[in-house]
Amino acid sequence: MPKIYLFLLPLWLSSMLLNAQVFNGSGGAIPDNGNPVSFPLVVSGLTPSSLNTAHGIAEVKVNIIHPYDADLYIALISPDGASVLLSVSNGGDGDNYTQTRFSDTASVSIAAGIPPFTGVFKPQELLGNLNNGRQGNGTWHLYIHDLYAFADQGTLLNWSITFDENVTGPFVFESSNLPIVLIDTYGQEILDDPKIQVGMKIIDNGPGERNFVTDTPVYNGYAGIEIRGSSSQMFPKKSYGFETWDIDGEEIDVSLLGMPAESDWILNANYTDKTLARNAMAYQVSQNMGHYSTRYQYVEVVINEMYKGIYVFSEKIKRDPNRVNIAKLKPDQNSGDELTGGYIFKVDKFTGSGGDGWISAFPPPQSPNGQTIFFQYEYPKADDITIQQKQYISDYVNTFEAILSGPDFNDPDEGFRAYADEYSFIDYFLVNEISKNVDGYRLSTFLHKQRESLGGKIRIGPVWDYDIAWHNANYCGGDELTGWAYQFPCPDDYWQVPFWWQRMLQDTLFANNLRCRWEELRVNTLSDAWFETYIDSVASLLDESQQRNFTVWPILGVYVWPNPWPYPPTYAAEIESLKNWIFQRLDWIDANLPGNCYSINNNYQAAENHSLRIFPNPAHDYIHVVANLNNEKHCIAEITDKTGRIVATEKIAADNEGVFYWHTNLSQLSPGIYFVKFIFSSTTATGKFVKK
Repeated sequence: MPKIYLFLLPLWLSSMLLNAQVFNGSGGAIPDNGNPVSFPLVVSGLTPSSLNTAHGIAEVKVNIIHPYDADLYIALISPDGASVLLSVSNGGDGDNYTQTRFSDTASVSIAAGIPPFTGVFKPQELLGNLNNGRQGNGTWHLYIHDLYAFADQGTLLNWSITFDENVTGPFVFESSNLPIVLIDTYGQEILDDPKIQVGMKIIDNGPGERNFVTDTPVYNGYAGIEIRGSSSQMFPKKSYGFETWDIDGEEIDVSLLGMPAESDWILNANYTDKTLARNAMAYQVSQNMGHYSTRYQYVEVVINEMYKGIYVFSEKIKRDPNRVNIAKLKPDQNSGDELTGGYIFKVDKFTGSGGDGWISAFPPPQSPNGQTIFFQYEYPKADDITIQQKQYISDYVNTFEAILSGPDFNDPDEGFRAYADEYSFIDYFLVNEISKNVDGYRLSTFLHKQRESLGGKIRIGPVWDYDIAWHNANYCGGDELTGWAYQFPCPDDYWQVPFWWQRMLQDTLFANNLRCRWEELRVNTLSDAWFETYIDSVASLLDESQQRNFTVWPILGVYVWPNPWPYPPTYAAEIESLKNWIFQRLDWIDANLPGNCYSINNNYQAAENHSLRIFPNPAHDYIHVVANLNNEKHCIAEITDKTGRIVATEKIAADNEGVFYWHTNLSQLSPGIYFVKFIFSSTTATGKFVKK
């Protein structure tokens, strides 16, 4: 009698097989022409048809042949248009997705996987977000986009969706200590361009108050929104630019989160920056130096009821009395003083947000492959700027560069200072060098020019795009503690640094003024203590929300382009790593910054290490005066001419370290010799400077 073998499956497995419903889809070519493709899969007879945690989507499996996995953006789209990202730009130059299964219950994120990704991985967004009561029957799609056209076409062999019992549900987000931004796309996909109209609510109950998604919004209206960024578009967590609109799609100025009323705003994802602090820190440093930088607030964002994490809500760089405060330039202003300003332009890629522009006549110091510097029109916009305005600003910049490259570039009256504001260039240099910004000077570098009757010179800034600065880039020196960012060490990269910085540092006066400004700022604004306090304040503010952010984006301890090794495994470790690097970087600059700063101590009655410093000297449009007198709280600052007539005066207070700073405008003074006097309760300090 033949033997009969009975194989018993484990109870949990037999239950899963009995209740799981698997639907299979076919494949096809994945084009390499920049166009996405969607592969349909019809689900019918699903019981029950409503998706929830009792019975819903449990797994998606794909089989893909592709020679460069990092090119691929893969998402699952439900019959009603809701989408979940499965994998975006993962795998580097590895090949294929072979029997790759996406499940929320996997222990390893797809971002931490290794091609060909055989096994079970957590997707980059929760499948459970789709198990929220929507209908499962209908046509589902696997959306695949080859983001880079490099002649590496791939093929989807097949794919499937598994529905089962006891599955994950949507990420639950109810309240935050941060303001909350709620966006409803009305079933539309947010595109790179053009903007789509969405509903937008902002919940902000004020400082120290908790915000609930059900609270009455402080803004309840419409917006036009689009994906923004260049290389950052490869990340699954997208950044967005948006305008506040009325119901008819017209721009309206609105004051949001305490910022001055305007219509143009940014939601910055900061995906690759796991401290979430780098961009905001650059803005804050520049603001503390006395310059306009985009105002910002940390928020949490929900799109179509799906939690998207922490964002930096900020102003877009724009001509406005409360932003870049330059004259308005209209299309009919094409001659005279009106033509001379204002302008905003930038050094950037050809694909930057400004669009049209011009190529500098002066190549970068390193240009073995014929590299050039490209300037983009930002304001007036490329669609609005006239031929005469284009010609004027390009001619002005060309003259500035010609003077700077010429033999008399350092002449105090006729050299580069006649065309550019030295003070703004010094401070911009310091922000880029403290942060060792690998993109510094060569990309996202804004400049602006005021009308001649209102000042006229080129000023550099506002600062922008620092998420891969502050030791967050593993290429071209961005991961090194030492060295200068302006000496970009990658000659084969097309985007190079203009020759300006190398040339300016050949001017002894510029180097000395740079050193004086550094020593002034290091006392407080750029002190180790300031950075520690600021970074700790961000970490404290985000302590609660970062846990949610890194639950939906599980990338702590995982490489995200272009993070340098090692990859700290916790948020606290990311914060500590950032602080330690900054302290060492500041020490290196202390020891290596060129120039000398000389103190002036004429008729100084105080006996103990009290110094008054004046710079630049000779001066043109401004001076900085710094004095140390720890036992004093206030003083009267005066400027007098040779006859003793007071031409400027102001009462100033000491900072927390007992240091007095005075930055004052000299543009109304005639050339000549002047004296500065700081009058304290017990002593007086004086110094002398020359106004050119």
